[in-house]
Amino acid sequence: MKREVKRWIDFANEDLIMAEIALREEIYNQACFHSQQCVEKLLKGFIEFQGEVHPQTHKLIDLLSVIPKSLLNELRNDILLLDRFYILTRYPDALPGSLPEGLPVKVDAEEAIGVAKVLFERIQEEIEM
Repeated sequence: MKREVKRWIDFANEDLIMAEIALREEIYNQACFHSQQCVEKLLKGFIEFQGEVHPQTHKLIDLLSVIPKSLLNELRNDILLLDRFYILTRYPDALPGSLPEGLPVKVDAEEAIGVAKVLFERIQEEIEM
């Protein structure tokens, strides 16, 4: 594996660990944020693996547009849902109504971490093939 790709995967792994710690500590907004960050870094690493230059963005939809749809088709909608956590979970004055129910709760954090874990496994499988 190329060094750059490994670095993206390693950083993604650290975000996943932080998300799990935040969930355990009941800091759900941070669990969601770090899950989104994990997925962002996994996608950027995979784009690098494909020999492409990843877009300079935090929007998962932009990153997914560079990856063949067939590869992550069944995860696409779940991945896109994580975009809602990027700004909302970072700033106390984030856009009101970004999430109709307010800040993320435990179920949101568990779902976000679940998506990150599934994608992590999928990307590792693709890279190791």
